[in-house]
Order: sequence, then C-alpha cells, then structure tokens
Amino acid sequence: MEIERPDPDELLARVERDKAKARRGRLKIFFGAAAGVGKTYAMLLAARERRSENIDIIVGLVETHGRKETAILLEGLEVLPPKLINYRGTTLREFDLDAALKRKPSIILVDELAHTNAQGCRHPKRWQDIEELLDAGIDVYTALNVQHLESLNDDIGQISGIRVWETVPDTVFEEATEVELVDLPPDELLDRLKDGKVYLPQQAAEAIKNFFRKGNLIALRELALRQTANRVDAQMLDYREDNSIREIWQVSERIMVCIGPNAMAERLVRAGKRLANSLRAEWLVVYVETPELQRLAAEKRDAVLRILRLAEQLGAETVTLSAPDMSAAIIKFSNERNVTKIVMGKPTRRGLKRLLFGSIVDVLISHAHNINLYLLGSPQGDDDSKGTKTDQSLYQKSPLPGLSAKLTTRKKGYYLGYIWAIVVTLSSALLARLMFGRFELANLSMFFLLGVVFTATRFGRGPSVLASFLGVAIFDFFFVTPYYTFSVSDSQYLVTFLAMLTVGMVISNLTANVRSQAKVAAHRERRATVLYAMSKDLATSQNEDEIVRTAVRHLYTEFSSRNVILFPDADGRIVYPKGRILPESLCAADLSVAQWVMDHNEIAGKGTHTLPGAEAIYFPLSNEESVLGVLVLLPVNLRRIFLPEQQKLLDTFLRQIAQAITRVRLAEHARITQVDIEAERLRNSLLSSISHDLRTPLATIVGSASALVEEDDALKPEDKRELSRAIYDEAQRMSSLVNNILDMARFDAGAVALNKQWYPLDEIIGTVLTRLQKRLGGRPLSVKLPPGIPMIYVDAVMIEQVIMNLLENTLRYTPEGSPVEIMAEVSSDAMEFSVADQGPGIPAGSENHLFEKFYRVRHEAAQSGVGLGLAICKAIIGAHGGNIQAQNRPTGGAVFSFVIPLDQSPPLMGPEE
Repeated sequence: MEIERPDPDELLARVERDKAKARRGRLKIFFGAAAGVGKTYAMLLAARERRSENIDIIVGLVETHGRKETAILLEGLEVLPPKLINYRGTTLREFDLDAALKRKPSIILVDELAHTNAQGCRHPKRWQDIEELLDAGIDVYTALNVQHLESLNDDIGQISGIRVWETVPDTVFEEATEVELVDLPPDELLDRLKDGKVYLPQQAAEAIKNFFRKGNLIALRELALRQTANRVDAQMLDYREDNSIREIWQVSERIMVCIGPNAMAERLVRAGKRLANSLRAEWLVVYVETPELQRLAAEKRDAVLRILRLAEQLGAETVTLSAPDMSAAIIKFSNERNVTKIVMGKPTRRGLKRLLFGSIVDVLISHAHNINLYLLGSPQGDDDSKGTKTDQSLYQKSPLPGLSAKLTTRKKGYYLGYIWAIVVTLSSALLARLMFGRFELANLSMFFLLGVVFTATRFGRGPSVLASFLGVAIFDFFFVTPYYTFSVSDSQYLVTFLAMLTVGMVISNLTANVRSQAKVAAHRERRATVLYAMSKDLATSQNEDEIVRTAVRHLYTEFSSRNVILFPDADGRIVYPKGRILPESLCAADLSVAQWVMDHNEIAGKGTHTLPGAEAIYFPLSNEESVLGVLVLLPVNLRRIFLPEQQKLLDTFLRQIAQAITRVRLAEHARITQVDIEAERLRNSLLSSISHDLRTPLATIVGSASALVEEDDALKPEDKRELSRAIYDEAQRMSSLVNNILDMARFDAGAVALNKQWYPLDEIIGTVLTRLQKRLGGRPLSVKLPPGIPMIYVDAVMIEQVIMNLLENTLRYTPEGSPVEIMAEVSSDAMEFSVADQGPGIPAGSENHLFEKFYRVRHEAAQSGVGLGLAICKAIIGAHGGNIQAQNRPTGGAVFSFVIPLDQSPPLMGPEE
C-alpha cells in the first residue's frame, strides 16, 4: 500500500497560518438573509451562555431596534458606553474602539458589521474597527445580512431593485473563524414584520411593499444558504488538506479579470470574485493601459483607480500593464502567471466594424490556448446612453484640485491639433500648386503625404486622419480634371485617391503609434532616472540624517508634496524629529495616526480607508522584520500618489529608503559591536599583562619582606640590605607599571593638559640619563646634539617620559653591553629626536603595531612589560602635534624617532653679567 507523504512546503505554510491565527482574535458572524431573522437575538443568547462560563465578555455596541425581547437579553451583561458624535446638530451613537482596546476583554459584541461610521471615527467602516480588534487578539461576535456582501451587490440589486450601499469585503466573511446561519422562513419573517417585531408599523408597511416582498426574501434566503453551504464546503476541503487525505485539484486555478474604463468594470470585478470563491482560486484584476488609454481624461483614470482599489478590497491582486497591443499584453501576462480562466466583457464592436477591425475577444479565442474565456454581458435594458450615464456617475466622484483647468487646457490643445492639420494641408496644397505643371500628379501627391507625416508626428492620430481626408479632397478639387469640382473624368484617379487615402491613414497610424510609444519610453526612462538618482544618493549617505534629507528631497521633487519621516523613540512612540525645522503644514502631523500606522504596518490617512479625514497620507517604512518609521506625505494632488504607476514608484521609493536606513543601522550596530570587541580585547590584554607583571614583583616583595620579618636575627647586615634593595626595586617597578596605566587612561579620557615652556634640550636629556644611570651601566652611550644650547617649546615632564620610555624599551629588547645612540636635530620650526640601537631589530610587519596598547614583541632578549610604554609615547607626541615612528636600520638594529613642531621662536638669551 502506497502511503502519501505530505508536501513539506504545505506543512510549513500550514504552520505559518496556524501561528498567525493563534496571534489573532476569533471572529464569529451571525449570518442571516434579512433584518428581523433574529441574528442579534442569537448573538446575545450565545453571549449569555459564555458569560455563565465565567468568560470576560462585554457588549461593545448592540442595536435592539426597540425589540423588547432583545433588550431583555442585555440585562446582566457589561455594556461599553458608546462614543457620542455630534453630526449636523444630531448626536450619533458609535462604537468606541479606543475604549474597547483599552478594556481588552476576551470577547466583545459589535453589532451590524456593514455599518458606516460617522465622521470623526478612526475608520469609515465598522468592519475595519473589528479588524483592529482582531489584530489586538480580542474575539468578536457580530451580525451580518447577506445583501451586504460586496460580491453579491449587483445580483441583489437586480433581484430587489434596490442598491445596497453599505457593503463588507468578502475577505472579512471568508476569514471569519465561525459563521452561524440564523434562518427563518419568509412567511414567518413577514408575520414578524406585520406584528411590528422588526420595524415600526408604518415602516413595516413600506418594507413589505419594497424590499421585503416574498419573492425577494426567498431569493435572499437562497443566497444566504448558498453562501453558508460554500463555507461548509470550504471547511471540508481545508480539513482534507490539513490531514493530507488526498489532493482536491490536479492543478490550481488562477483567474484573471480584464477591466477597462467603462461601466462594466465594477460588475466584472464582482463576477470574478464570485467565480474565484466558487473555485477557491487565486484571482487577479488586470488593466492594460495602451497609448490611446493614456490620453483618457483624468476623471476616467480616477474611476479605473477606484475599481482597482475595490478589487484589492475583495482580495484580488491588481496589475497595471502598459503596452501598445492590449491582446498581446493579456496573452503574454496570462502565460507568465499560468492563468487558467479569463473573465472579460462581451465585445462592443458589432457587424462590419468587428469584421474589419476585429476584437480582443476574437484574438484571445484564437491565440490564448488552454485558457477558458468567460464573457460577461450587460444587464438587460442597459444601452449605450445608460452606459454613458453610469460612466459619468462613476467619474464625478473624483473632484481633484485643478482638474477643470487641466481639462480646459486639454480641450484647447485638442482643437489646436486639428487647426494645425488644416493649416499644414493647405500649405501642402499651396506648395503643390506652385509645382503644378512641372511634375506629374503622382509626385505632387507626395506633398500631401508629407503633410500627413508632419501632422501625425506633432499632433497625433486624429489630426493626421483629418489631414489625410482633407488632402485627398483638395487634390481632387484643384489638381484633377475637371478642376474645381469633385467629379472625376478618369476612373483611374479613383484608385489614386484610394491609394493616397490608404497610405495617409497607414502613415498617420504608424507615426501616431511611434509617437505614443516614444512618450511611454520617455516616461519609463524618466522613472528609471529618478530611481537611479535616488538610489545613488541613498547609497552615498553615511548616516540616518543624510538618508532622511535625501529621501525628503526626492519625494518632494517627484510627487510635489511636502513630507517628513518620523521615527519612534526608545519606547516605540512616534515623535517629531529633533533638531530639524519642519514646514508649518507638517507641524500638525497627527502623531496618533502615525503611531497607528507604525503599530499596524498599514497605510492610513487621506484617500485611504483608514482615518480618511486626515490631511496627510501616512505610509509605513518597513523591512522584512519590522517597521522602521512612518512617512507623512501632504499631497497637493491625490492622483500624483494613487495612480497605479505613481503608486508603484512610491512603493519602490519606500523600499529603497527602508533598505538604506536598515543598511546604516546595521553598519552602526557592526561598528558598536567592533568597538565592544576591541574593548573586550584590551580589557583581556590589560588583565593578562597586569596579572603577570604584578605577580612577579609582588612575589619578590612578599618573599623579601617575610624573610626580614621572620629571620631578622639570623640575617647578616649585607643580606638585609640586599632584601631591602629587592623590595625597593620591585616596588619601583610596580609603581612604574601603575603610573603607565594611569597615564594611558588620562590620555584616553582627554584629561591631560600640557604645560609647554622653553627648555634646553640637553637639560631634558641629562635628567633622563641621570635617572637611568644604573640601568645604562656598562653600555656604550653616544649622544649627538646640535651645537650651542638648543631650546625646545614642550612640556618638559612629558618629553622626559617619552625619552625615558624609548630608552627603557631599547634596554629591554637589546643584549647587555650593546651600544645605544641618542641623536637630536633642531631647526627653526621642528625638533627631531632619535634613539637607535644595534640589537635584533623589529620583526617584519610589526612596525605599525608597536605603538598600539598592550602590544609586545615576542623575543628571547625581551624582558617583561605591559606594552603601554610606546603607546604612551605616541599619545604624548600626538598631544604636542607631532608624530613618532619606528624602523629598522640598514646596518642592523632599530631606530625610534619623533618629530615635534616648534610653534614659536626661541627667546633671545641676554648677555651674562
């Protein structure tokens, strides 16, 4: 027996879904065919049952509509006070979302899922309030009628004759954890209506005549039952998949809905949603923008944008394609995305027009292999005039600033092209008239074709077509016998006219297409240039402030909108940027809206479905792991932001900005980590050095002191002196070690102040040699100084320390008895001092490391040391503005030298008295 093993990718996806569900609250919808079936009553009964189980459950908002039996069920339940909003002199009761989030119960009841909130609420729709509750981990009970589902809106409008404006995206219904159908036969519902249990008597009478007709109720009940049955079927399929029983489909379905700027677009989107639901398939909504469609009026493009956003709300992936050939673009994209079904409207071309020019549907049928094509027709009674009216109703919802002025300018440019077409054609006729009699008519016709080419190049297809027809008419009227009449004496000229017209039309069409494609290419090139410029500037930005300034500048240039980027503080709260002056228009940026965007990683503000009353648009700046900040954009024109191509450009901008911020933060984190590693290394080196160099002298001191204490009577005087000398020497050694560590700490902290005075150089060197006289015993010493009394402007104590450390280092690393050389040269502006030896020299590659803290060269002749002496020398010489170096001598040994600049001229020495 063959055992089917589950797909690892499916198991991983299932685990991810389960994790997401575990973090999110559970949504239970009490679903019914119409008002009055008892949804709220059933919801309250379920709430009382959970309350008896000691579960923390409250009532967020429940509409009893005056029904006593429903109001009774509220007794004993905690009810959240409503949010009171004054709207046009009327006080409205709305659900208080913030109070519910603050209270955070286990379960909350929020009635009427499809309700539209009053102005002043955070979200325009109540289902968006519920989404935020679910994201906060709160379980929600709510109620919904079938007519409020977005994908059924058209069907229910045809059944009842009434358009329902309050709708809920199907994705909210589909993602509900549980749906409980509250069913009531139509006759019983009508009886309840007549008894006044649903509406007041006067309202009930009107409802029975209109929406609550028995036929409507039967149809609504069937839709509700079907939606519930589809959901049960989906649950069964999920169960089979989760338990790996067997595959349901051999191949996955993918549906593509093609829309255009017409009244069918909205119906096509809803039909595609229903088809996707029935097949449990992924679906896409595609809009192909040809050069011709790019010349649409702004309000028509806004309507397309609105339909695309509707599709996104219904759960579709929206794609905007730019191509000269719509059919080819659809076929290519379908093949790339493995589309199995295409939904589109029936062709509008009929008869001879369709035969001559064809249609997109015909091309798809011929070339879109292995793809099923679904055509949606217009509802019965819709004609062209009604379609036009619907288009206007769609477009009039998008009043944008400056739109009327743009339309007026566009109309002027539109007529100007046709005027130029007439002028160019008349000019071509005048030029041909001047050549008449010298050239054949076939050659004269070329002047008119040149005029068509010029017109098509400058003014597009429409004016060039006019130039073609006008040119043929003028050519016939003025150049073909009989003259000054449109009659033709020789039938062969009809062929000439037809050829002229055909060639003119073809040339105008080709030239216009080339012109449109050139515009598209220029637009794409400009976008690529903008993205390159921004990415280049961001790449060269070294810190977060530079990135923000670069991003703000490019965003303002491209979108003509003032903007600011806000970041959270250490507590995760969005704050205004410090040390930066904001434009007055952005000083009032709502930090609460920005905080909501930061917390939910979703766009909000003007033109969106979340807090649309805000003046600005708020975008999250996020990477794969977290939200970094919020971009606040104050748009001058919403179309500059929400047109598909502009929105893609803005999304790319946001990703680049987020990546740049992530880059500098990671770099800063890496730098801090490196500093911590270096500090840890130095700490370990210090402990290692100190532990060794302190242990040895301490052992000597303890041993000598114990001998003096315990065996004082038995020791001879010379032995006592020897032990005392050992204690003194080792104490001096420990004191030198501690002083070196303290000096290095002072230099690192910048707490050293130089006491610079004029000192004789030979006096400084003499002091050092006197202190080291015992250790220099037996070594040949050579001192070479400039003649006279060279004066240097230094901190004498510090320079003595440098020379002392250099000589001690030489004595430590060279054999006993080897010579030591001291050399100095003083000029008017600098002093160079060197200590040279004839020892083993410096190991190759160590020259640049000798002056690092705790660095020691491993050598047989070397004595113990901490490795701070040369580092202190470098710090002292650096404080004097000089530099120090070490190198091997060509004759053997090493030389350490430093140069100190002399900032002042030496004082004049007076004559001795």
